[in-house]
Amino acid sequence: MTMDRKAAGARVAAAGARARARTAAIVVVVAGTAVLTTQVREACAQGAWPVKPVRIVSPYPPGGANDILARILAQKLGETLGQSFLVENRAGAAGNLGAELVAKAAPDGYTLLMGQASNLTINVSLMPKMGFDPVRDFAPVTLVASTPNLLVVHPSLPVKTVRDLVRLARARPGALNYASSGSGTAGHLAGELFKRQAGIDMVHIPYKGAAPALTDVVAGHAQLYFTSPISAQPFTRSGRLRMVAVTGLKRSASMPDIPTVAEAGFPDFDVVSWWGLLTPAAVPREVINRLHAEVTKAIALPDIRAKFAEQGADPLTSTPEQFAAYIQSEIAKWGRLIRELGVRSE
Repeated sequence: MTMDRKAAGARVAAAGARARARTAAIVVVVAGTAVLTTQVREACAQGAWPVKPVRIVSPYPPGGANDILARILAQKLGETLGQSFLVENRAGAAGNLGAELVAKAAPDGYTLLMGQASNLTINVSLMPKMGFDPVRDFAPVTLVASTPNLLVVHPSLPVKTVRDLVRLARARPGALNYASSGSGTAGHLAGELFKRQAGIDMVHIPYKGAAPALTDVVAGHAQLYFTSPISAQPFTRSGRLRMVAVTGLKRSASMPDIPTVAEAGFPDFDVVSWWGLLTPAAVPREVINRLHAEVTKAIALPDIRAKFAEQGADPLTSTPEQFAAYIQSEIAKWGRLIRELGVRSE
């Protein structure tokens, strides 16, 4: 019994030592963050931010809409702020890998996230363990752009309209397949919603990003794709993909000749993608304000608006507070749809 009491005492002492070590480590981290935040705030007050290159993390592979928009903004911000803004692609886990990287980055204003609907508002209803909280762990700066998805098909498919597609799918149940840039993405949900509203059966093929999905649709390995117009433009212009419809309730300002899915008899079909810039949550408000001012100024420029339009994106800005409220409303909207459709992460 004496040895048991000694052993128990030793275990308690060891546990206490570990707890004290953890507490000390937390104190050091918190103190370090406070010092860092103060330094950044003082630098920004003196007009000294940014004093070194800034990275914008795009949590998807190169070539997709997120990557393209990030690079357009990075180039303009670099010109106006006199520092390099470098886009870093950190793809993986349906956009969660790059988002988590930014969520846990130093709150010094030198690591930003180009986020979008999928990894900020859809994944939370599909993946209970994401490694970050999209509301708690980020400070929204501004929305950047929005666009309905674009329904495209391989030219070999005898389809020119939504009604053509529905007739073909009903005649060949389970024979058609549609690509997406990943399970739980806006394109995946658009496909599942279309299947339900049209009463058809199609097979979902998820890819690891927009670029590989597009590659396979262009090659004919997948037959149709609800994708971003930004990603699809090079292929639709060259005739390697055929545009059928857009997925918003209204026609896109950048593609006014393309009808909506709603016009084909599905009035409730509404799937819109959006992108926005965020920082880690503890970044000083002074940096948020500076970024917001510079990004909104850039998006108002004719050359940036023209570049967005070339990609099929409608420019969009907001206050940080509006963006934060929009993220929360989108989480609720997509959560309801995911539960109704019974969509699961694959």
